[in-house]
Amino acid sequence: MRTEPDDQLWSAIAEPSRRRVLDLLVSGGEATASVLAEQVPFTRQAVSKHLVALEEAGLVSRRKQGRDVLFRVESSRLDQATRAMSDVATRWDRRLASIKGLAEAAHVEAKGRSRR
Repeated sequence: MRTEPDDQLWSAIAEPSRRRVLDLLVSGGEATASVLAEQVPFTRQAVSKHLVALEEAGLVSRRKQGRDVLFRVESSRLDQATRAMSDVATRWDRRLASIKGLAEAAHVEAKGRSRR
């Protein structure tokens, strides 16, 4: 089966809890899993698992500071993800406009036939 290069990215951000953790890092900057867990309705262990998935997708990175492990957003990867989502949205807008045009043309044609 063929996989797209961004499948891991899409999978990581598809999960609402991961998006919440990512949002917290975007708005608050670097944080430990424990600090993040204080701001969400799930356990530190769950936060840690979400951080691993985000890290594997390249959206966050970690660094050690003493005994703490701090996580931060990888801005370049987040920008890349934003551009990818925008590209997908643009392609879908074109597809939907095309479908709308076909549906409207079919409606006009059917209306014309019913008047004959």
